[in-house]
Amino acid sequence: MKKLPLALLALGVCVLPVTEVLAEEPPAMATGAATPPAAPAPEHSFTGKVGLYSEYEYRGISQTSEKPALQLNLDYAHASGFYLGTFVSNVKWIKDTGDVLGTKEDARFEWDIYGGYKWEFVKDWTLDVGYLRYQYPQAKAIDPGFVKPNTDEVYAGVSYGPATLKYSYSFNDTFGVPNSKGSDYTELAVNWPIPSYDKVTINAILGHQNYKNNTFLSYTVWKLGATYDFGSGFTAGAYYKGTDAEEVYYTYKGRDWSKDRLVAFVAWTF
Repeated sequence: MKKLPLALLALGVCVLPVTEVLAEEPPAMATGAATPPAAPAPEHSFTGKVGLYSEYEYRGISQTSEKPALQLNLDYAHASGFYLGTFVSNVKWIKDTGDVLGTKEDARFEWDIYGGYKWEFVKDWTLDVGYLRYQYPQAKAIDPGFVKPNTDEVYAGVSYGPATLKYSYSFNDTFGVPNSKGSDYTELAVNWPIPSYDKVTINAILGHQNYKNNTFLSYTVWKLGATYDFGSGFTAGAYYKGTDAEEVYYTYKGRDWSKDRLVAFVAWTF
């Protein structure tokens, strides 16, 4: 087995909201009765999500060496468009990298913090700008040739209908790759509710991860799957993901983290 650079990645799985479709005119409108005004959006809102995944993969690369992952999201949103949140998941890639390099490394989870501002800048068009910190508590620079995997990104995304185009830029060394400041990731995501069956949303992603000064690690990723809404906050789904990453640079302990495969999940939003 070839030793690899500690480089590689981080998370995100496509669990996406299902849009409710109004199939017919409400009875109040059909009879001419007065329609009560819509309740105003709350000034403050708090949501959470717990998810169990067959593996944690991020941008097409496994973070758990094909092992299951338990994840938690906590989010706050203000009516103005400001939001703040955090994400926690178990990971295995840092420990496996340390094992391959023969160094002591036992960072077993990822803790992210993010915040930003989202608003409709033109009718039906939404702009989202923010900051994301990937934190790996207890992680070290596990070899003199590497740096700590903690990573800071700023991002901007624009959405119209079911489509979102997003650009992320890293302003320090990225996921442990030396001399990779200025790396970026571009992604187009489409979440399309099936019109005749509003419990199902088709999810598709096409993205490209670029590692500055380390182009041999750069790759393109695609994902295609679906999410089913059971109601009461429960969802489940699956998607197939693939990349064109160079296998030799993403194989640890006999497992190719970039390999094409199916990922399944169940989640509860509260």
